[in-house]
Amino acid sequence: MRTLQVELGERSYPIYIGSSLLQKIGELTLQHGVSTQSPHLIVTDDRVAPHYLHLVEKKMAEAGFKTVSHIVPAGESSKSLAMFEQVMTTAIQAKLDRSSAVFALGGGVVGDLAGFVAASYMRGVTFVQIPTTILAHDSSVGGKVAVNHPLAKNMIGAFHQPVMVLYDVDTLTSLPAREVSSGLSEMLKHGLILDEAFAYWCRDHASDLLALDSEALAYGLERGCAIKAKVVSQDEREGGLRAILNLGHTIGHAIEAVGGYGRFLHGEAISIGMAGSALLAEALGRGTNLFSTTREMLSAFQLPVVLPSDISVDELMDAMQHDKKFTKGRMVFIVPEQIGKVSIVHDVPVETVRSVVEQLKKEG
Repeated sequence: MRTLQVELGERSYPIYIGSSLLQKIGELTLQHGVSTQSPHLIVTDDRVAPHYLHLVEKKMAEAGFKTVSHIVPAGESSKSLAMFEQVMTTAIQAKLDRSSAVFALGGGVVGDLAGFVAASYMRGVTFVQIPTTILAHDSSVGGKVAVNHPLAKNMIGAFHQPVMVLYDVDTLTSLPAREVSSGLSEMLKHGLILDEAFAYWCRDHASDLLALDSEALAYGLERGCAIKAKVVSQDEREGGLRAILNLGHTIGHAIEAVGGYGRFLHGEAISIGMAGSALLAEALGRGTNLFSTTREMLSAFQLPVVLPSDISVDELMDAMQHDKKFTKGRMVFIVPEQIGKVSIVHDVPVETVRSVVEQLKKEG
């Protein structure tokens, strides 16, 4: 088992990465001071539940914990206020109290939804992340929890740190190929923002990662989590540095919204967004050959790098202006300077962004 630490003072917590960790969920939960006297809630989805829910329930019971489970439909559409209300109803009916914990067993959608429940129930209860996707190596670290509004992604949420992240890599073997590619988009992102050598390592080991080679995957996940943990430890609430983790997300979130939170997987939308950020960097005179290099890296993971022809530029631009990073009538973008280094650029002209979006369609 590999252990990383997210350093946040008294809110610091470990990230456990390894094989067969679900077998240890009960004992690890006990080690983190979670009460056996209170009821606890496990939130998962209908794809993950058949594989792992019974095991988690069993191991928790063996350690003396009482749990109730709530299964949501898989997919981004479950990150809604309506689903949030349903899960809260389960928590209230199960009589969760201030010593209860909410466990997120699943990918980024489950983590965000369950985390927002944990942040909101009785104004905040203990939260445990049990990610089961590659994508969740990013979303499970850092304490950002939220649900979507039809007009904008992650607009309704909170910062609520887990007490631990338990990452059993065995759960990744059940992922469909498309989900694997989507998750690797965020792994590569960590290299693109802060570690040039890791970005090229990802590209050079793309076939191993896509095949879920255990050695490559263990290194890639640990390095990706370590980069995320380092950034979060320095800027928990995105007052400055943490914004660099949003590379590709302004365009990507708009693509998800316009696609109805179902057409594109998160990593696919972020992939197109990162290609767009590279184009924007060139348009702003901040780098050369960034688009071709970024496109090559993303394509190695079988990820999309251009916009489908039927996506409306007007709708995308409108969605971007609902984004949290749109302030005072100006656009804020994370823009690469080179592979492994990015800058936060304020006051990006809307016209330049529109030109980049139009070019993303033409590239296709």
